[in-house]
Amino acid sequence: MCSASQKIFSITLNKKLLNNDIQDFIKRNLNADLNAISLSKSPFPEVSPRELATQIKGLGTAAGKLPIWFATPGIYYPPSLNLEQASSEPLARYKAGLIRGETLLDLTGGFGVDSFFFSKRFKKVLYCERDADLAEIAAHNFSRLGSRNIEVHVGDGLAFLEKIAAGKEVIDCIYLDPSRRGKGGKRVFRLSDYQPPVADILPRLFSVSRQVLLKTAPMLDLTEGQKLLSNVKEVHIAGVQNEVRELLWQLEKEWEDTPALTAMDLDHPSHALKFSIAEESASEVSFGMPMKYLYEPNACMLKAGAFKITALRYGLVKLHPSTHLYTSNSLISFPGRRFEIREILPYKPGKLPFRKANVSSRNFPESVALIRKRNRISDGGNTYLFFVRCMDESLGVLVTQPA
Repeated sequence: MCSASQKIFSITLNKKLLNNDIQDFIKRNLNADLNAISLSKSPFPEVSPRELATQIKGLGTAAGKLPIWFATPGIYYPPSLNLEQASSEPLARYKAGLIRGETLLDLTGGFGVDSFFFSKRFKKVLYCERDADLAEIAAHNFSRLGSRNIEVHVGDGLAFLEKIAAGKEVIDCIYLDPSRRGKGGKRVFRLSDYQPPVADILPRLFSVSRQVLLKTAPMLDLTEGQKLLSNVKEVHIAGVQNEVRELLWQLEKEWEDTPALTAMDLDHPSHALKFSIAEESASEVSFGMPMKYLYEPNACMLKAGAFKITALRYGLVKLHPSTHLYTSNSLISFPGRRFEIREILPYKPGKLPFRKANVSSRNFPESVALIRKRNRISDGGNTYLFFVRCMDESLGVLVTQPA
């Protein structure tokens, strides 16, 4: 069952918000003006307008991001920043599917979405969170969600790790989602600026568990991450709706081989692309001029650096070593966008016969903004223009429509 550590919660959770009449008010006002609610007098003397607005906003966020929470009565929502930092359900479910075992330690529990899904794969989850109020909210919600195998511990995760090490409890996996904000709440992008400093504490983590699952921001450079982190067994580049959302690093004690990379857009799981850096380097692909169809890989594949392996795996021709677009004469199923090439034009600035189109620039000396300005092309329509460098180093405009 859910339990707290010996530290008593500093209660700020107003349980009056869970009363049926107040919960009904929150649901009825899901689409209301939050500023108006915040500035109006509360219809309930036991709760403030600001508290009502926070719960309404949280419920609205959960509607799209956390449907299980949204559908569960009596969920308590934290301030919006905590919800923004929480994983979405599809991403949390995906990462939980990467590992399994008896006991998992979540060092940075937050709102508890990841811990909830880990609890479906592990017999016991140890949730740690230094913010006592957020931990109390998570504990309450775990109970409402029916999770009975999550232990809630309040305090610094690394301090709790030392207690685990002293007690010699067996931990099958440690999960860590470090803070990516520096002084003044400013976002940081380098792994060395994360808190806690992941690379520095790896020996401490491996002293307790053989496995570590690390979540980092999608902007983190994969090469930098592999240099700073030791024992990287796998890297998962996970995304939704053609946007990279999380980088998931599976670290294993004493692992010395090169890591495998998986590019996974959760909207198209059957198109997951798994490969090694060695495979990408050794791949021999064909280069050629544009044919009948054009293929643009999804964002996860591009982030993973699957440039040559994409052509090899799907039997496609690449336009240029540095132009990450592919072509064929027959239409195939592909993890990305597909287009039919209607025309190929030489690039003559200011003389293109288009006034409205979707514009992309790939390995081309001009940005999309400059192309639009010089050629007076507004955004939109059913025509997609790809400004590219081809294998013969010529600059061309591929006039396409979705296939």
